[in-house]
Amino acid sequence: MSQAVTGFDERYRAIHARDARFDGQFVTAVRTTGIYCRPSCPARTPKPGNVEFYATSAAAHEAGYRACKRCLPEAAPGSPAWDLRGDTAGRAMRLIADGVVEREGVPGLASRLGYSSRHLSRLLAAELGAGPLALARAHRAHTARMLLVGTDLPIADIAFSAGFASVRQFNDTVREVFGMPPQQLRARRPASGVAAAPGAIDLVLPVRAPFDVDGLFAWMAARVIAGVETATPTSFARNIALPGGPAWFRLRADGARVRLEARLSRLGDLPVLVARARRLFDLDADPVAIDEALARHPELAASVASTPGLRVPGTADPHEMLIRAMIGQQISVAAARTALVRLTEALGERVPEHEGTDRLFPTMTAIAEHGAEVLRGPAARIRAVTGAAALIAAGDLSLSPGDDGVEQRARLLALPGVGPWTADYVRMRVTGDPDVVLPGDVAARTGAGNLGIPADPAGLTAWATRTAPWRSYLTAHLWRAALPAATPTPPLPVGIQAEDAATAESGPESAAQPEFRRPLSGARS
Repeated sequence: MSQAVTGFDERYRAIHARDARFDGQFVTAVRTTGIYCRPSCPARTPKPGNVEFYATSAAAHEAGYRACKRCLPEAAPGSPAWDLRGDTAGRAMRLIADGVVEREGVPGLASRLGYSSRHLSRLLAAELGAGPLALARAHRAHTARMLLVGTDLPIADIAFSAGFASVRQFNDTVREVFGMPPQQLRARRPASGVAAAPGAIDLVLPVRAPFDVDGLFAWMAARVIAGVETATPTSFARNIALPGGPAWFRLRADGARVRLEARLSRLGDLPVLVARARRLFDLDADPVAIDEALARHPELAASVASTPGLRVPGTADPHEMLIRAMIGQQISVAAARTALVRLTEALGERVPEHEGTDRLFPTMTAIAEHGAEVLRGPAARIRAVTGAAALIAAGDLSLSPGDDGVEQRARLLALPGVGPWTADYVRMRVTGDPDVVLPGDVAARTGAGNLGIPADPAGLTAWATRTAPWRSYLTAHLWRAALPAATPTPPLPVGIQAEDAATAESGPESAAQPEFRRPLSGARS
């Protein structure tokens, strides 16, 4: 079955087979019971005439249905459609998950998308069956359920952590969505609830299998900025500035799952943190569909078989991602880390030490004002980095997961020192676009040659079209294929790109090395 299921018959076959691959991609509402379920719900399959399908749980809520108490559809991974879709609906869903409605209201969301509030509400209602307020409300309900079932936080703390304005609003929403009060929903959780200190969160993030978690942790470990981040073969942790203040979080392997541990300055930042953590680890991807599509090509079949569930890492902070990419142009991972550590030690705000981290990544204002005093290398590159930071600090440049990919790329290419590789790499990491190829990346071209794919930029670009809309995952496999088979954990540079060298006026192109690392010892190869 294909990744996108849009027809009634396809969806009905998925629920009849109780196919968990489609959990989170749509919900099934049953007219005779008034409830909606995830596709894999173990309950008896309803008759076709009694079924309605909705793209979102919010649409089912708006139609008068409540969530199934047996399968808890809000516990499913998020839909991969919101990364695949670059239209207004997809961009809106990414921004809603990032908390824009809570922080800026519907007018703020509409402004970011270039519409009036009324027109955006009409558009989302027509596309998704619910307006922005209902979609944001459903997102809060999902966070509330996750906390009620997964933590021992007091009810009042959960209400505000989930983004509700009051405990009464929280109680009313939980009753309406789940058909039971919060205390009753909490009583249904497993006995392994985690006792949490004030401001502390510990919960499980849903993820679709297969999942190359070892590869992700290896990627993170190769790029940690000491003081801001720490990593082991089974975990990644960092400090981050959230709307309510500094926060610390850690993602760690928990069998086939991922656990999120966090310490927040404001509990209301939790939904934002969860959304960013999911993007960072690409947890809403549909690995079965991606692997099936890529494995159809003989050149990729062995790579897919050896690394099922490969993910493309996102970012927890879009503006930080741009600075890191610009600093990392044309130099090795080790050199980039040295430069970023120096920058952070000089300009990063100190925060209370927590498990090896005691700083935040520098603000854009600090980099704009003092970056030239700290950074080393070609003067043009330093001017490019500080200039980009100045534009961000002044509000003249903004990057977010809800950006239109084409417009974001154009804005980035207009910056001094930013060429096609950097613009596309940032787009891949910030928006989660699954269909980005980097023909200027020497490592990708090396991997392509090793797999029998055309290795010149034009040839690679042309060949890659056959893997659309999964060219970002193709790129990830090409990076893996560039690794020396006998070197399990080489020190790797960031992507090496010929096009950006002239734009950034940097030194000569470095030796070809891949973006991805092979997993650490004992991990899946």
